[in-house]
Amino acid sequence: MAPTQVLLKGLILLQKKHVLDLTDVGADLWDDANDLFGNKVKLQLISELVDPATGSGKTSPEVAISGWFLSFDGLSAGDVKYEIQFSVDSDFGTPGAFLIRNHHPNQFFLKSLTLSAPDGSKIHFPCESWVHNTSKYSSPRVFFRNQVFLPDSTPAGLKTIRENELKCIRGTGEGTRVPGDRIYDYDVYNDLGNPDAKPELKRPVLGGAKLQYPRRIRTGRKPARTDSLSESWSSDDMYLPPDEKTAKIRSSSVLGDSIKAFAHKIVPAIKTFYADRAASFESLDEIKALYEEGIDLGTCVNPLTDEEAKKNVRSPFTLISELTTTDDANAGLLKYPLPQILQGDDDTWMSNDEFARQTIAGLNPMLITKLETFPPTSSLDPAVFGAQATALTNEHIQTQLQGLTVEQALEKNRLFIVDYHDVFLPYLNIINAQKNKRTYGTRTILFLSNEGTLKIVAIELSLPAPGEKGQRSNRVFLPPTNKKDWLWELAKAHVSVNDAGYHQLVSHWLKTHAIMEPIIIATYRQLSALHPILLLLQPHYKNTMAINARARKALINAGGIIEDCFTTGRYSMEMSAVVYGLSWRFDQEGLPADLIKRKMAVPDPNAKHGLELIIKDYPYAVDGLNIWDAIKNWVTDYTDIFYKEEASVAADTELQSWWHEIRYVGHADKKDADWWLKLDSKKNLVELLTTVIWLASAHHAAVNFGQYAYAGYPANRPTIAHRFVPEPGTKEHDEFLQNPEKFYLSAISSRVEATTVMTTIEILSTHTADEEYLGERKSENWTGDARVLAAFSNFTAAMREVEHQVMANNKNPSLKNRHGAVDGYTLLCINSKPGLTGRGVPNSISI
Repeated sequence: MAPTQVLLKGLILLQKKHVLDLTDVGADLWDDANDLFGNKVKLQLISELVDPATGSGKTSPEVAISGWFLSFDGLSAGDVKYEIQFSVDSDFGTPGAFLIRNHHPNQFFLKSLTLSAPDGSKIHFPCESWVHNTSKYSSPRVFFRNQVFLPDSTPAGLKTIRENELKCIRGTGEGTRVPGDRIYDYDVYNDLGNPDAKPELKRPVLGGAKLQYPRRIRTGRKPARTDSLSESWSSDDMYLPPDEKTAKIRSSSVLGDSIKAFAHKIVPAIKTFYADRAASFESLDEIKALYEEGIDLGTCVNPLTDEEAKKNVRSPFTLISELTTTDDANAGLLKYPLPQILQGDDDTWMSNDEFARQTIAGLNPMLITKLETFPPTSSLDPAVFGAQATALTNEHIQTQLQGLTVEQALEKNRLFIVDYHDVFLPYLNIINAQKNKRTYGTRTILFLSNEGTLKIVAIELSLPAPGEKGQRSNRVFLPPTNKKDWLWELAKAHVSVNDAGYHQLVSHWLKTHAIMEPIIIATYRQLSALHPILLLLQPHYKNTMAINARARKALINAGGIIEDCFTTGRYSMEMSAVVYGLSWRFDQEGLPADLIKRKMAVPDPNAKHGLELIIKDYPYAVDGLNIWDAIKNWVTDYTDIFYKEEASVAADTELQSWWHEIRYVGHADKKDADWWLKLDSKKNLVELLTTVIWLASAHHAAVNFGQYAYAGYPANRPTIAHRFVPEPGTKEHDEFLQNPEKFYLSAISSRVEATTVMTTIEILSTHTADEEYLGERKSENWTGDARVLAAFSNFTAAMREVEHQVMANNKNPSLKNRHGAVDGYTLLCINSKPGLTGRGVPNSISI
């Protein structure tokens, strides 16, 4: 007896190309015409049960979307809805997936399919993916329902299609990637230079034995004509798998486009505006005038060419209008918002106490390290770099330790260091040989006072021996006792320049953006959409590869903003590779391990978080550990749902392939290190997943969203130094004595450099309207598992509690390290409104 037929009604939500790309308003007309001639969009259900005749999942008849051209297709950002019906046998079983074939010429963004059964039950298929013409794919696109399974628990009808889908995503590792490809593969960083344009734009390959580095997404572009090791440069956007490009109506993609528009249109306009003016600011008041008067770029901005308009480049005037906090009718007026560092007493930023406070509650609070010996020593090889004797002595700091001897201060854990000596010193000769760039390797010594706050007690500025142009190899500067000392301020500025470069290239770019990219690639290559770990991690990947691609085109590339505006110049990315090769370890990237490595905490099983902080009022560590524990608890609850036994971790073939590929391919240059976690237990699985989520969310938030708050005033955090601290008896010292403030400003970021960096970090510090924060998932029906939803609800509540605790701590007057020029440490407050707020912890590295 033939089975009866069951009618399943479906609702499809999608967004059409002409709505998402306003430069292609004819796309829908062309799709409508193709649809009328029979080239339709067709869907086919796949059951979780096996068809005995084929050995694969049962399939429904293929059904076309009807009435494509009858839908309302205005230029609004709304979803388009289509109804569809499938007729299946009563013994068809649960639909676990569907195939879709797009026979239209243009792609569309498929959001979801929801099926309704006759009994009223619903089956949800979250998609959130671009679907191109079927000719772009070797097999039809497949989407799964919102239920996940470990590989050995996969419903029999879905096993084959689960494996085939992963093969499609991996590709063959050959050929040039073209729009529509969904392939994730690896390559080294050989695309930062442009030697075909100018020989001086050649850059070394990052990745390999000489300069170790994480891998990036492979594009397959041809080698450069003049350098076979470099990938050829293209003015077009870099290849990305389509789903790494968020729908154009989403604000996060607009920010990525803003970087491109800024680099190619506004930076040249800034240079033109200042072309006939002196390079340096004349006074601090001139910098502050940028927030009140702005700069009029109207006649300096080149409008979009027809070709740029076709490529959907953002209008520079639109970007200027968005960056300017004013209703001024002048479309070219770039007027900067007042950064938080100046919103209170506008002289507090210059105090020594504020300078010290920012080492634990500022933009780069993850470098300070407890000193165990004094004077500090170098780990550089003396056979290569010579003896690196410090000029620091006990006598320099003895009188500043509130009655303690140096030995007592060390014993009581009261001495700390921010040490850039060994990072910078090997590169100083070639950095300082660049035009108009001068810097040192710096050491800053800090003392934890009886009041619980940090005090700077000494700064050492070092050059390779012998010193350059009459400069001593090592100079020690001590804080003045009662009046402003501009030589001391210059020494602090050089520390800030070191810190700004390290922050941007290592703490920010390397340790979040670059580290995460191969993890993302491995995830999509090795973990099926049906895998529970992909479901866990996917929100923490949103927009990361897209923003990384933008950075390689405009920020970290040869002649880009980092090279132009930071002292490290053309050696910037090379130096980040050296740091990666010498010191990066995955097992030390989680917050507790990092604090222990820097001796800022010691393990204590009886203490909160299992750690005792050396500085109790360490805002970044205190707030960060609360977030870390909440993430770890969520990951533990989640993995317990799917991994019932220890052995199930090692038995998960997809999971093991994922971790193996991260180590041996994504971080291939580190593959032989003995510190990699073995993925053989639930404990290790939780640790590595917590670390990945931490890096993508809280670590990135701590180093990114406060950039404008602290560095939006360039005198507080200059990114480049043009002059050494003058030596007594020199012409430079005589010039300094005539006008110390003017000399100071001539030594740090110029007008062009400062305003370029200010505009860049304003973009990078901005939250978008569609941002998704830790504890949030805005996608409807992201899971159908009630156990997962209950665990996630607990995580959401934990994030609310973290934010409540942050705000309570910020109101506590006894926690003095939270109060300074920027009042309250808010960078790890979980939520934020859109815009420039100096707070908020998004799920992912979305900017």
